[in-house]
Amino acid sequence: MNRVDRLRSRVAVSAAEALLISDLTNIRWLTGFAGSNGWVVLGPDQLTLVTDGRYGEQAARQMAAAGVVGEVLVGATGAATQAQLATATQQYRITGFEAAHVSFQQHASWSTAFGTALTPTSGLVELERRTKDDAEIEAMATACRIADEALAAVAPMLGSGLTEAQVRNQLEIRMRELGAVGPSYETIVATGPKNAALPHHRPTDTLIEPGHTVIIDVGALVDGYHSDMTRSFIVGTPSALQRELYELVLVAQMAGVAAVAPGLTTKALDAVCRDIITDAGYGDWFTHGTGHGVGLMIHEDPFVNRAGEATLQAGDVVTVEPGVYREGFGGIRVEDLVVVTSAGCRVLTSSPKDSPCPPSPPTI
Repeated sequence: MNRVDRLRSRVAVSAAEALLISDLTNIRWLTGFAGSNGWVVLGPDQLTLVTDGRYGEQAARQMAAAGVVGEVLVGATGAATQAQLATATQQYRITGFEAAHVSFQQHASWSTAFGTALTPTSGLVELERRTKDDAEIEAMATACRIADEALAAVAPMLGSGLTEAQVRNQLEIRMRELGAVGPSYETIVATGPKNAALPHHRPTDTLIEPGHTVIIDVGALVDGYHSDMTRSFIVGTPSALQRELYELVLVAQMAGVAAVAPGLTTKALDAVCRDIITDAGYGDWFTHGTGHGVGLMIHEDPFVNRAGEATLQAGDVVTVEPGVYREGFGGIRVEDLVVVTSAGCRVLTSSPKDSPCPPSPPTI
């Protein structure tokens, strides 16, 4: 069953006859359309994409490339676009809308202009997006390979007088050269006892120096799909505490990867990693969740944390990324991106993680 039919099946058992889709990520997943302005009305027998004059031809091409059958309506102005939406929905008695993606003002305007009753829906498209097909997984595998190759080229530069920002720049240049559209998110390079203690530190002109822990969180974007990986390094000879904590995080992370399987709750997966770190006495150093889903968005369902109620299923793509952080020490995080399979998981990231020491520069 294709994506459109799968989503129609969900709408059919909801309170709505049709679904008005506003979220651009959901629209891209369903139709292939990657423009910055558009809405889709999905009925039992018809799909209509409404956009503005910049994107009419693009929408038709991208829908055809995705194998999606439907019509494209173009509005020259905001009012004309709303009129097109009113036309597309008027045949339905009740139309669902994406409550999480529609503002109060937008809903009030539609309620006045449309001849259909509007009813809120929650997560209908996202539930289908969770399960990645072979093409989606291949795009993310390619993105992972690009990030792996970029890190392999740049990691030997650590400790050679570069700043966090310079390392970030080198990683992003190489990912583009290797075929990525760009970075998957703001590349994180965090060094030293203060910056590396911040899980989402933004790179600065701080110099990477001997004795520092260095967290590099890097991903590539390919065909709209993201990769996500973290490796941590120690510049120079690791101290006893640095080596202890690196090995602790690595053991927890590898245990988490080994535990990934269909039927495991996200709360239970978080506990696999968290309990190892907590039992070693560093539970309060692990300050974030163990992971999250990845796809057309860098953070999407399912989220892997202490409160997670989702159950892993084949086709989920998730990160496993425990870490420890403390000002005065710095931080260490190790992260892989994995696909949940019927037998466990397939790891998409392949950068070495057995040692915290940066690789040596290649010799000629």
